[in-house]
Amino acid sequence: MAHASDGRSMEFKLPDLGEGLTEAEIVRWLVEVGDVVAVDQPVVEVETAKAMVEVPCPYGGVVTARFGEEGTELPVGAPLVTVAVGATAADGPARASGTGAGSGTGTDEAPAAGAPAAEKKPEGSGNVLVGYGTSEAPARRRRVRPEPRVATGASGRANGRVRDAGQPTGPAVRTAEPVDGPVPVISPLVRRLARQHDLDLRELAGSGPDGLILRADVEYALRAAAAQGGRTADREAGTGGVPAGSAAPSPAAPSDGTRVPLKGVRGAVADKLSRSRREIPDATCWVDADATELMRARTAMNASGGPKISLVALLARICTAALARFPELNSTVDTEAREIVRLDGVHLGFAAQTDRGLVVPVVRDAHARDAESLTAEFARLTEAARAGRLTPGELTGGTFTLNNYGVFGVDGSTPIINHPEAAMLGVGRIVPKAWVHDGELAVRQVVQLSLTFDHRVCDGGTAGGFLRYVADCVEQPAVLLRTL
Repeated sequence: MAHASDGRSMEFKLPDLGEGLTEAEIVRWLVEVGDVVAVDQPVVEVETAKAMVEVPCPYGGVVTARFGEEGTELPVGAPLVTVAVGATAADGPARASGTGAGSGTGTDEAPAAGAPAAEKKPEGSGNVLVGYGTSEAPARRRRVRPEPRVATGASGRANGRVRDAGQPTGPAVRTAEPVDGPVPVISPLVRRLARQHDLDLRELAGSGPDGLILRADVEYALRAAAAQGGRTADREAGTGGVPAGSAAPSPAAPSDGTRVPLKGVRGAVADKLSRSRREIPDATCWVDADATELMRARTAMNASGGPKISLVALLARICTAALARFPELNSTVDTEAREIVRLDGVHLGFAAQTDRGLVVPVVRDAHARDAESLTAEFARLTEAARAGRLTPGELTGGTFTLNNYGVFGVDGSTPIINHPEAAMLGVGRIVPKAWVHDGELAVRQVVQLSLTFDHRVCDGGTAGGFLRYVADCVEQPAVLLRTL
């Protein structure tokens, strides 16, 4: 994502931050125009739909231009900064060519008078972020961004991108002849979505940079096709559908109330939960368990003088032991190949509520960790989540999720599976309740456990067996010790 504009001036663009992320919002600039930066020095803090990330610049020199104000959303590939490589603070501002913070023009600067015609290429910093390496800077290629086209119906009204003062406000559906050559799509999720709905991507005009086709473009095209199909059915049924090419009337939106944009973490959560409900045929089973002995065991462990063990770490240890006995639930479904993929390792996600919304950090190789290691990793990831410093890698790749909603003071829930996983274990609050113990009525520490699972990967017998084993370990921790 770095391109040479001449022998000394380098333009650094917003890199691919991984996991199909196509845009990021500038939260805070860490440098000013005229500042000297070192190789791999963070120059801007951005917020994606998954995490807050400091973006390092792969070149050292003087910042001559910045692109975008704080609060601006930029697509992947958009210019971030221009750096005069090898320059010093004394000649940095002179190379800015009049561009200030947030006002970069994106034009190439000419070499300074007396500068050599050719210089040694700057050393790169390696692959510091997903999608680019800086061992060598390729020559900059000027590309003209195609003007998005608008599909029109018989009445001449735009069915796709609506224009206001020359600015596009939404995706466009193209009705021109399909284009030749490669389709400008980065995300495999976009291609999969199109294949699942038999949609030809060559017939779409992308709303991303340089005509890149985004998921929003595909979803818009599918909604437009569905709406057109409904209008056709209305006309055939004689129900007075709207004329061809006209937009279907929609109910008037309420004029009062507060509108909250579904963007950032909240938007990402909404998309993922909606996709889970749409694609996964889930079912939930639950059971009450006597957690008195588990709580006593934890108290005894923490009284031994060693590192403190958290309750969630003990529950995680129980989960990994249960998944070893019931591997069907540590899997994912490959819908294209019509195969269930059983995964070797357990990367355990856990739900964490933060000021930015609900996030699910992932403990890597949880099956290989003991209770002490799990406690430390849970604490580290929780603190990073609250500070908004989780990386995309720490928020993705989970194979099973543990959701302790008991911290909210509730007993039970029917969790929504964290797509593309196959199951989630929910744990309610642990409270004193009347319970029959050893044939007598007693006050015991009781917890409700619930398991939501993908019915494609297993039947109720497997899910019930998993949940019963978890409950047995909670009630009699010695059961867990016998299986380790």
